[in-house]
Amino acid sequence: MKLTIITVSFNSQATIEDTILSVASQNYSDIEYIIVDGGSVDGTVDLIKQHENKVSRWISEPDNGIYDAMNKGIAMSTGDVIGILNSDDVYADNKVLEYVATAFGNPSIDSCYADLVYVDQNDVNRIVRYWKSCDYKNGLFEKGWAPPHPTFYVRKSIYEKYGNFDLDYKLAADFEIMMRFIEKYKIKTVYFPKVFVKMRLGGATNKSFVNIIKQNYEIMLSYKKNSIKLPLFSFLTNKVAAKVRQFQCRDKWDES
Repeated sequence: MKLTIITVSFNSQATIEDTILSVASQNYSDIEYIIVDGGSVDGTVDLIKQHENKVSRWISEPDNGIYDAMNKGIAMSTGDVIGILNSDDVYADNKVLEYVATAFGNPSIDSCYADLVYVDQNDVNRIVRYWKSCDYKNGLFEKGWAPPHPTFYVRKSIYEKYGNFDLDYKLAADFEIMMRFIEKYKIKTVYFPKVFVKMRLGGATNKSFVNIIKQNYEIMLSYKKNSIKLPLFSFLTNKVAAKVRQFQCRDKWDES
C-alpha cells in the first residue's frame, strides 16, 4: 500500500530540512513524498534540491494559499492513502507510517488520526501543549471537536468522492474537510491513542489573535455550509476547555 505524504511550504528554510529528514527516517518504505512550494525566495528550494533523492516529486510556483497548495499535492499524488505533514512539523518517531499502513490494512477503514504535541519553535523536544484526541462519536463536531489535522490520513478515493479542500476558507479548510468527511459523510475512521506529530508553534492561525478570531468565524460558517447544527455556547466553551486541557496534559506524554 502506497502512502502519499504532502508537505506544502513557503519560505521554510529554517525548518523544512527537519521535515524532509523526518519523512525519510520512517521505517515504512512504500512512501510517495511530494513537496509543493509556493515560490519561496529564501533558501527553501535549495534545501529541497539538496535532498532531492528523498523526495518523489516537487514543484515551486505561486499558489493561492496553503490549501490551494494542498489541493495541488493531492492532484499530483498516486498513493492509496494521503497524509499532510507541514513544513515546520516532524513525526514523533520513525514508526508513525507503519501504524498508518496497519490501519488501512483493514479495507473498511477510510481514515485514521492520532494525538499531536505542540513544541517550541527552536527545540522540538520541548513540549508546550499536548493535543489529546479521542475516538469519534456522532455529534462531536457539534461540540467544536476535530482531530489534529497533521495526524489525519485519508484514502485518496475519499477525496475523489467528496472533494478537496474548500478554498472559500483561508484558515479553517482543514477543519471543514474533516467535518465534511467524518461528520457529514460518516466515513469510517480509527483513532490511535499515541502522538504522531510534533508541531512547532507559530502557524498561520496562531500568528495573531485576529487570525484566531477569523479561523473560528470560518469554522462557524462551515457548519452552516455542511448543514450541521452549531450550538454556539457549547462550541465556544468546549473550544476554551480543550485549549486548557492541552496545557494540563503537556507533561503526560512519554516519548519512550
